[in-house]
Amino acid sequence: MNILAFFPAVVQSTRSLWRYGQTVLGIIFRHPITGTSIIPILPDGRIVLIRRRDDGQWALPGGMVDWGEDIPTTARRELMEETGLELIGIRRLVGVYSAPDRDPRIHSICVVLEAEVRGKMEVQDTLEVIEIQAFSPNSLPPGQMSHDHSRQLRDYLNGLTTLA
Repeated sequence: MNILAFFPAVVQSTRSLWRYGQTVLGIIFRHPITGTSIIPILPDGRIVLIRRRDDGQWALPGGMVDWGEDIPTTARRELMEETGLELIGIRRLVGVYSAPDRDPRIHSICVVLEAEVRGKMEVQDTLEVIEIQAFSPNSLPPGQMSHDHSRQLRDYLNGLTTLA
């Protein structure tokens, strides 16, 4: 039997598989990914920020919602993974931010929460975080923060609940 006789069937099968893969990838990546940012408030009122390894800028802790998680679970997990802090309670919803260009990596929808936290600040995920620091609301680091976190923090400090 000639192996070349099977070649057209293999090519057709590969093309079909590739089209199927493209469809699945299109469904996944043509829809925004949901994530959360946490505005962690220590008992003394200071706000905890992280410095991101990828861009060196200050940011709010947070990340993408994993399959099977809800927003509070994601906030608790991301806070612990990035800062070592324990989420005691969610105080309020600060906003939902969905501008397609808010995250330079992907189109994501970010649910921003103010959270009461406690514990010892310690970098847990050294691949993402290079530094953790707590700031009083009137002495936040100057300059632009990563992603749209400057706006998120500004909205929080102004007492807003934002849908953007």
